[in-house]
Formats: sequence, C-alpha cells, structure tokens
Amino acid sequence: MKSSRNRHRALYLSLIAILLAACDMPDRHRAAADLLADDDLTRILSRGTLRVLRPQTVRAAHLPRDGFALDYEDQLVEAYARSKGLRTEWIYVDSRAELIPSLLEQRGDFISASLVTAEQKQQVRFTVPLAMAREQVVARVDDRSIRSRRDLVGRTIVVRRDTRSWNAAQELARQHPGIRVEAAPVRLDSEEIVRRVADGRYDLTIADSHLVQAVSGYRDDVRAVLDVTRDRPVAWAVHPHSQGLLKSLNLFLSSAQLSHRRDILDRGDLPRIRKRGVLRVLTRNDPATYFLYRGELVGFEYEFVREFARRHDLELEVIVPPRGEDLLSWLVEGRGDVVAASLTPTAEGRAMGVSFSAPYSYVSQYVVARADESSLRGPQDLAGRRVAVRRGSADWTTLEQLRFGGLYVELVAVPEEMETAEIIGRVAEGEYDLTLADDHILGIELSRRDDVRGMFPLTTEKPLAWAVRSDNPGLLTEINRFVRDEYRGTLYNVLYNRYFRNPAKLLEVGDPLGAARGELSPYDEIVRRWAEFYGFDWRMIAAMMYEESRFDPRATSFAGARGLMQVMPETAKELGFDIGRIEDPEVGIHAGIRYLAWVRDRFDEELPVRDRMWLTLAAYNAGYGHVADARRLAVDLRLNPDRWFDHVERAMLLLARPEYASEARHGYCRCSEPVDYVRKVLARYNAYLETESERPDLRASL
Repeated sequence: MKSSRNRHRALYLSLIAILLAACDMPDRHRAAADLLADDDLTRILSRGTLRVLRPQTVRAAHLPRDGFALDYEDQLVEAYARSKGLRTEWIYVDSRAELIPSLLEQRGDFISASLVTAEQKQQVRFTVPLAMAREQVVARVDDRSIRSRRDLVGRTIVVRRDTRSWNAAQELARQHPGIRVEAAPVRLDSEEIVRRVADGRYDLTIADSHLVQAVSGYRDDVRAVLDVTRDRPVAWAVHPHSQGLLKSLNLFLSSAQLSHRRDILDRGDLPRIRKRGVLRVLTRNDPATYFLYRGELVGFEYEFVREFARRHDLELEVIVPPRGEDLLSWLVEGRGDVVAASLTPTAEGRAMGVSFSAPYSYVSQYVVARADESSLRGPQDLAGRRVAVRRGSADWTTLEQLRFGGLYVELVAVPEEMETAEIIGRVAEGEYDLTLADDHILGIELSRRDDVRGMFPLTTEKPLAWAVRSDNPGLLTEINRFVRDEYRGTLYNVLYNRYFRNPAKLLEVGDPLGAARGELSPYDEIVRRWAEFYGFDWRMIAAMMYEESRFDPRATSFAGARGLMQVMPETAKELGFDIGRIEDPEVGIHAGIRYLAWVRDRFDEELPVRDRMWLTLAAYNAGYGHVADARRLAVDLRLNPDRWFDHVERAMLLLARPEYASEARHGYCRCSEPVDYVRKVLARYNAYLETESERPDLRASL
C-alpha cells in the first residue's frame, strides 16, 4: 500500500511539473503549436493506422500474478488506437538507439518504449509521464559494505552500453575515480545481469527501479543499495511537429492513469467496472486456465474471459491468489470482479455471497491411477485405497459422500496450492496411490504422458461456471448472455478443441528418417541453407522440425504456434515475418531458425557448445524465461546453471511444483515437456548422424 501511495504521489508531482513546463513555453512556440495542432492527427486518422515504434527484443513475456495480462504499455497503445478507430502497426527497430532517429525520419508516429524525458528533449516531444523511475546500484543481499557512493571505489559496475544505466555508471565513475565500469554483452538483458550479480559472476550493476522491484518479487538474494539518480519521469515520444497527436495522447494517458488504481478493494457492479475500464479476473496458474507458453499467455479460461472483456471494451487484469481456496474469499472481499477457474457451483460458495454463471462446460470426475493399475473397475474397488485430493476441492466432497454411503476410502489431503497436474504427476511417481481429476484436465495430461490413466468416472457430468458477487447482478447478466451466445459456438469450440480435445495432435507426414529417399526431410535444401546462415548443424534443425511438426507445414499447436518450426505469431511478427506466410516452408523454416538463433544468443558464448545448444533447445520449447528460472533455481539447489543434463533439467522439472513455481518469475511450467523435448531431439539428431558416413565421430552424447 505504501509503494502504491508513493507511485500515485510521484505521478501527481510529475503531472504538475508537466503543466508548469507548459505554462513556461515561449509565446512564439505556443503559437506555432496552435497552428500545427491537429494536422498530424488528421493525417493519422485518414490513414487509419497508428504506427508505433519500439525495439525488436523478442522478449519473453513475464507471467503476471497480480496485474495486467499483457504488457501495460502495449495495452495502453491498443486502447488509445481503439479509441480513435485506428489499427495498430508495430514498427520494430534493432535497438533503443535507433528509436529517435527512426521517429525523426517519420518511420513511425510515436515511440511507445518508455524514455527518460530528460534525454534528447531537444529533438522530440514527450507525453505526460507514464511512471517515475530512478537508477539504483544493485548488490548481493549479503553485501553490507555499501552505505554511500564513496564505498563504490574499488568496485566494478557491469551494465550494457545501450542503456541509460551506462550513463549513470559513467557519471558515478567521473565523480569518484576508482569505480570501474565494464560493459556487459549486448545480448544480456538487465534481469540476467542482476542474476549474475546474485550468483557472484558480476560484482555490482545499476538497474531501473522498476526492474529492481519486479526482481524483488521472486528472489531475495539481491537488493538495491544506493539510488544513483532521482526519480525521473519516463514517457512516450512524438515527433517535434506532432502537436495534435501529442495533445490527444496526453488527454488519453492522463485519463487512463488517473483512473488506474489496482490496489484498492472494489465491490462495484458493471457500471463501476466500465467506469474503471478494467475487468479484474481471479484465476489459477495451471494448464487448464492460465499459463505461459513460449512467451505468450494462454489457457482456456484466460482466452475465453479475455474475449468477454474485449467485447465490453475493458482491459483485462489477471490476479492469481497464492492458494486456490482463496479465489472466492478474494472475490467477496473485492480484490477481483469475476472468478474464471474451472469452478463447480457449490452451496458453500453461495453461502459466502457468491453467484455462479450459467454453465459453460460440463465435466466428470475420473479416478486416476498409474498406467499399470489393473484392479480398479468401479467405485466399489476404491475400498481401502488412499486417494489424494485438496481438502477444499469438489473432489474431497465427492469422496466424503462415498464414505457416507458406507464405502471406506482413505482421504489424503494434499497442499491447497498444489494443482491437479502436479497431483497426477505424484501418482505417476508412486508418491500418492490414487487421485481424482476432471476429465478435461485429465485429457491434457494424457495427451502428454503415458504413465497414468483414467480408470472410470466417479460422478455424472457436473457444470463449470464463472463466479461473481451476489450483489453484482449487472455483471452476472452480461456474463450469462455471453455464455449463452458462445456456448458450443465457433469461439468456444475452437478454444475447447485446442485445449481439451487433443492438444498434442500433430499430423505425421512422410518417413521420419527419410531413409528411402536418402533425405532427412522433404525440406532439406531450405534447412541446410538457413542453418548454415545462422551457424547451426542442419541435422539438428531437421530433428527439431520433426519434433515440432512431423514435417507438416500446416501444423498448428494448441496455443497457436504454426508452421514447420511451430513459431508463435507474435514472435514471427517481431522478427519481421509475414504471419500469413508462416505455412510457406521457406518462411516457416527461416522464421524458426532465426528465432532459435535469437534464443541461442541469450546464452553465454563461453558456455560449452553442447550445453549452450541444449539450453537453447529447452528455451525454444518452453520459452527463454522458464529456462532462466530453472538456471536460477539450479544455483539455489547447488547445481550447475551452465550444464543442462542432470543439472538445469533437474531444476526445470521442479518448476511444475507449486512451491517452486510460486517463486519463479515466469510461474508454472509444464517443464517435463522441454526436458523430454531435448532428449528426443538429441536422440533423433544422433539417428540422423547414423545415416552419414562420418557417423562414428559425430554422435552427440549427454
């Protein structure tokens, strides 16, 4: 709450500063601005497209646990464009240094990447601030030697040259000779540099206060020890002659930010939500609802409720309570507006003051056992068996009813924060005897593993619904209308089939090893050319392509990844490829290999070649962020973060467990998949090498 008050106070002071600066504008400049006031905006409106400049980073999205589902600035851009009836066109440049030159060359209409308004203010015009930020020296948490700037003498600060932190470090070194400043590799993002400070590879760094705050939310081994600069406003930038656009953006941003208060309790109904402009959704971080996949946010519940929000012109804010049993209590308290988390309507929920929507799906509870189980044919066979479920779940209630009916079943209470997928995993490992799972969740698990199976349904179909407060009838009415309109409709069927029918389905095409043709794939020529261009062994790419798509250029994953290399649409767009042409083998292969090269370049060149490749494969499959989380966890577990097999892969498997996922920056990860993926690609790569004359010397090993 204190940090929130500080943010609002800082924003208020910044807005006052902007207004005062406007009052000091020379009369001749003000007159010129009046003449140009609307011409630029009129041209943009006539064009119908808002061109937005930002760096090409192909960044891995962070999983929001208590905040906006998409990057907040991106949402602001999209919301502004919608308010003007414009289509957003993202213009990517290679680095932040190219942003302002590109703006001055009129390649775009404005820059959405936050810039410090003190920088290059003679060249461009800045909007009202989006936030306040300051540069801070970051050290390991156990480093208590720094109390003032003089204590930095003899220390080494590592930052990238292309950041404003570099300028801050240079100024420190000028003021206090003896401070060493070293340039970090450009491929490292600021978060990775902070991680290297934590594990002792770097001494100190300087980072933006927003990054420091974000990192502090999931790790406790680093801290900010000194402020290097004062709070400075960060804002968007427009061309110096774009007065009409500047005025329009300022009005929009002022309204959006003054009304943007996420930290308050609010029990208001739909009119209040519309005034706020934000729908707050309480959910869970699991494979049936909301999770991060290759840097993009996905999940049946997430995509379904996002469409509801879009139709009501609302931004979507996703909130993940620490425990599933907190969903309804947080709703009643006013911390969210709706719960979308595969809930079954219950009398207990209604007694709390909760109303449930019309059902949007029906599921049955299945008994889940290990794959070699053969003694379970019906409910009567559960007598004397131990079934592990959450005490606060509908599964527990179902089993209690069996006991009341005279069938003794031993109930094992698992931690409330443990997701069903994790319980199923522990059944497979033998830690638990049996569990229950809704058939749609079980279907997801069975599409990815063969060590468990559903024995029989324990219940008839039960409804799933969203939940709202009982004193929010307006919101409930609109949700019910949406559910009735969409149930079994096109959108619903697409999402349901994507996540629950057969999420792992990929069409197998041709002979996997191509032995009959003397080829590895139907696309060897293309693969060879682009693999060589980006510095990869083409046979490794062919092995990946088989695992990704079975050589089917029309393959589409449950989350929307497309083409031979299964590239996500947004990733392809950021890399400069036409999304509509990803199914073209030439385009799809090039996009995949280019993205693979980008991922590889996020890892140190000094790493052993093989480990760098295995880390790269895992990151391609699961997203760079999840691998970064696993490497951080490996350090905590005293494993080697630079070795994949038996080290990072072991840490990665733990990220599926709630106790580890809750502390990870990128949240829950179905991390058995990248572990299996690396081993499968390696096995196929070795098989491909066996077809070469030099095979005895080239086979890769663990």
